[in-house]
Amino acid sequence: MKRFFAVLRARNLEFIRDRSALAWTIFMPFFLIIGFAVIFSGDDKTVYKVGLINDNNSLNDNNNRIEFIDTKYVQPIEFNEKDVALNKLKHHKLDMVLSLSDSNYWINSSAPSGYLLERILWGTGGKSFNRGLVEGEEIDYVDWVLPGILSFNIMFGCLFGVGYVIVRYRKSGFLKRLKATPLKAVEFLLAQMASRLLLMMAITLIVLFGSAILVDYTMNGSYLLLLLVFLIGSICMISMGLIVAARITSEELAGGLLNLATWPMMILSGVWFSLEGTHPLMQQAAQILPLTHIVDASRAVMTEGAGITDISVNLLVLVIMSLVFLFIGAKIFRWD
Repeated sequence: MKRFFAVLRARNLEFIRDRSALAWTIFMPFFLIIGFAVIFSGDDKTVYKVGLINDNNSLNDNNNRIEFIDTKYVQPIEFNEKDVALNKLKHHKLDMVLSLSDSNYWINSSAPSGYLLERILWGTGGKSFNRGLVEGEEIDYVDWVLPGILSFNIMFGCLFGVGYVIVRYRKSGFLKRLKATPLKAVEFLLAQMASRLLLMMAITLIVLFGSAILVDYTMNGSYLLLLLVFLIGSICMISMGLIVAARITSEELAGGLLNLATWPMMILSGVWFSLEGTHPLMQQAAQILPLTHIVDASRAVMTEGAGITDISVNLLVLVIMSLVFLFIGAKIFRWD
């Protein structure tokens, strides 16, 4: 334990003394949150998403099809289950839900888009449809994007803070010198993981509660559960970074591989925009990315008030990914 804590303390001091990296890690999320809060503060929306209930393949029946479905700026999204579509409508992920087979539609009573789509529906062949309402608090874009920014910051901090740093140690010969000491590889790796985990959780807390002062965001769930999501997510990202750091000696190659890992997650994990309505293959590909599960779980807790059972699948996937990444990283790790 003395060896473990010695390496842990050294790594913490190294990071804290690197003022530029510390400042960037803390202040970059604030700049993103404030920027998005200003840029997307308006209510302007040009594309409306309408969930279409595919009852008995009614969407392919031309007798049921109405002009509303083909209206410009209206994007129809098919759902096989009505409850799933209504839940998304409740949380403002859809603007309207429409069932062609039984001539019903639902809107969110607190969403201005529902009011407009209702009038468009009446004027395009749906005046005889039965009206239904769901209740759900309106969510601003900054409320929606905040969990993504926090998760995004964890991804970068963990991957580069572990993967890139260990490669730099190996290139400089620092790991070779450690190999000559009684320190074991597992002790060194655990110390690196613990150091990065402590730092990232501290920074996440600073950003989360600092944002409460700068931006009046919505928090419908438990802060403890949210921190559990970020804790497990951080462990998963750190474990993923260990795979890159296990054998590589080139900092340039390590940076390239880490960027190769982060960019698909930035685009496909729903950090900046919802994947609703995108190609099914894109949505399936997103499920194999750890950042997707961190974003989905943290967003569900913050905006929907989800409990641990609601996000249990996301947490289980992150735990399994962490174990797989740790096993691979430990197996292929070398000092020099």
